Amino acid sequence: MIEIPKIIDTGDRPYAALHVTVARSEMQNIMGPSIREVYAEVAARGLSPSGPWFTHHLRRPTETFDFEVCVPVGAKFESPGRIEGKTWPAMTVARTQLHGDYSGLGAAWGELAAWIAEQGLKTAPDLWEVYRVGPESSNNPADWRTELNWQVLK
Repeated sequence: MIEIPKIIDTGDRPYAALHVTVARSEMQNIMGPSIREVYAEVAARGLSPSGPWFTHHLRRPTETFDFEVCVPVGAKFESPGRIEGKTWPAMTVARTQLHGDYSGLGAAWGELAAWIAEQGLKTAPDLWEVYRVGPESSNNPADWRTELNWQVLK
């Protein structure tokens, strides 16, 4: 179940990102190691996360996911390795929140897409999910909260 979507303006913010392209069937195997790698690089730079981790999907997933595993940080950094320092730009987004486990993400994105279409809005090809509450903080999937964000174009 998703909350009623809303349109909001976001600010820009620096983040650390690891680009991943993986088959849908491998998502569960790649996510844990990827997020641990990003957190380790952030710590190695002497930085702390400035919010919950998120995934930036460069396009809507098909049988292949093409995305970045990201951690927001307080200051931009340059990295010569696999983890890139980037800045998320300010933008206008349609935002909602999914209550429950990750198996509902596909349907939640469909609901958000339908709501955006009803508003007569157009979207960018990329989208992102912010993992506000997940298995790392609650064993009960009913407690999990995933924020869905999709840039709307003016």
